[in-house]
Amino acid sequence: MKLRAFYAMALMAAALLSGCASVREVQSTVQSYSTLEALPSPPTYRLELLPSQREVPTQFATVESQAQQALARVGLTRDDSHAGLVVQIGAEARYARDYASWPYYDPWGPRWGWGMGFGRGGWGMGFGGNFMFDGPPLEYYRAVSIVMRNARTQQIVYETSARRQDIWTDDPAIFGILFDAALTGFPKPPQGARVVRTTLEKAQPAAAGANAPAAAPAAAPQPTTGAVTPSR
Repeated sequence: MKLRAFYAMALMAAALLSGCASVREVQSTVQSYSTLEALPSPPTYRLELLPSQREVPTQFATVESQAQQALARVGLTRDDSHAGLVVQIGAEARYARDYASWPYYDPWGPRWGWGMGFGRGGWGMGFGGNFMFDGPPLEYYRAVSIVMRNARTQQIVYETSARRQDIWTDDPAIFGILFDAALTGFPKPPQGARVVRTTLEKAQPAAAGANAPAAAPAAAPQPTTGAVTPSR
């Protein structure tokens, strides 16, 4: 519990410092399972939307677009008429405050205390409370999933998901980052859980003046992988 509380405070400090940083690292927890040995032939897919996704086509369109771009980056092309795979995607977004692991908060409210001390001015008494830490920070949970089936046999050949929870988010772009993370190593990813770290270049403000040179396009995010550290 203390470790989780320390992590939450570290996230707050990182958020305060991020305004001065030129890069940002997004850490995702990824789980992948695959029976594929190589890129499917043909490397095409048909996107199959769930009934709940069809009911909100406008809201889901951005997530669908982010998924298609990530699939294209691993060599898959959408072709509903000549699909080698049937692909289903999912996305989840919610937020919460983790009061259980926050050491400065009790179920009945913030903690308060008093004390006595001696200084240059003599004895004195003090009374204070945790104004800065009266509650845990708001954390944003975002997650995506991809399931692929062989279009001919309908057998599941690939399943992957990516999730993250942080005090920072960038909707809807964060879903594209998570889809990229979920597809790292495709078609033969490490099996089971792993951590994928994606480094993002922050956009720099344009130089003043009409004759200022155009800024170069930002490089694509570069994900790196690492082993999952068990929680304590």
